[in-house]
Amino acid sequence: MSTIRKNVHREITPLAPQDSFLVFERVKQHFDFPIHFHPEFELNFIHNGKGCRRVVGDSMEEIDDIELVMVGPNLEHGWETYKCQSARIHEVTIQFHNDLFDDRMLSRQIFKPIRDLFNRSNHGILFSNKIAKELMPRIVSLSKIDSIDYFLELISILQDLANSRNQRLLSTYSSRNSKFENSKLIEKVYTYIQENFDRKITLTEISDLVNMSPVSFNRFIKKRTGKTFIEYTNDTRISYATRWLIETDLSIGEIGFKCGFNNIANFNRVFKKAKNCTPSEFRAEFQGIRRVL
Repeated sequence: MSTIRKNVHREITPLAPQDSFLVFERVKQHFDFPIHFHPEFELNFIHNGKGCRRVVGDSMEEIDDIELVMVGPNLEHGWETYKCQSARIHEVTIQFHNDLFDDRMLSRQIFKPIRDLFNRSNHGILFSNKIAKELMPRIVSLSKIDSIDYFLELISILQDLANSRNQRLLSTYSSRNSKFENSKLIEKVYTYIQENFDRKITLTEISDLVNMSPVSFNRFIKKRTGKTFIEYTNDTRISYATRWLIETDLSIGEIGFKCGFNNIANFNRVFKKAKNCTPSEFRAEFQGIRRVL
């Protein structure tokens, strides 16, 4: 079994509740992020990746030179370098909230193809090489489009994908974590952390918020997220840190402080554990584009 499956990671993306979608593009030499899941939809385009290996649910396959995959909310997925010899793997990832298109909108007849696409994505969808090549210029250009024009182009791309031929479902099962967010307590904890991650949040404080003892709360959040409260909070902080490292010229120390770390050494230690590199290395390595709208 691939090492990519050893530790399933609940990713907290840089998308804040008020954001709509994220697009990032970069050229890299290898994949090193563990298999993971998140409540957002994800569209992932890879070029020059022949020999890499893709994991989506219970599907594990070596990929071709070009591929386009859509993954539904909370479905485990990840890529590893595997046999790929390319030093310039081109990746574009688009993530958007699972409620960006609400049920009322999707119930309209005009949105039926996209609604069906979203339903199929719960198993992961591999699109044909033909449609991946046709859409490549438009997907790459998304990082250069602003505001409402981005949204309209995203809808157009989703419509073309929904109507494309030779789609293939990847996983025989849909997300085993589909009920991850279906908890009022988790939602309350998530919202509180999003609003207060820039300061120290004690275990007692968060336990009182949901009327649990600290021991019971830690057991609860570990069961629901696979992480302790401290790990879960640090994931949120690191997601904001990666965003600011890419999008701003703030110093490493300033970003660490803004994310709620009391000193740069602790920030570096937690960041390296999460990303396998220091904040400085992450900023230096990421030569692509990231946009959050």
